[in-house]
Amino acid sequence: MPRPKKHRIVEIEPNATYFKPRAIPLSELEEISLTVEEVEALRLRFLQGLSQEQAAKRMHVSRPTFGRILYSAGKKVSDALINGKAIKISGGIYKVKRR
Repeated sequence: MPRPKKHRIVEIEPNATYFKPRAIPLSELEEISLTVEEVEALRLRFLQGLSQEQAAKRMHVSRPTFGRILYSAGKKVSDALINGKAIKISGGIYKVKRR
């Protein structure tokens, strides 16, 4: 039996939770789900410009785990952009960091 996943620390929950290509009805779109921690990994690495090591510490995960989260997020976002899919942000195993 695998060990349970630890909660990842997220500083900001996304305001928008759905993105779709313009002028295509939702009923015609395929959907990709991004977890909240995948969005947080993208935010820390690319918007804040942190190294993977720094971002991993902020999320309370190992550097290799952060790399896997980031890779998964990048692959999903790339698929959605290239293939015109909707992106739904929901779920995951996380806790919001209290300020």
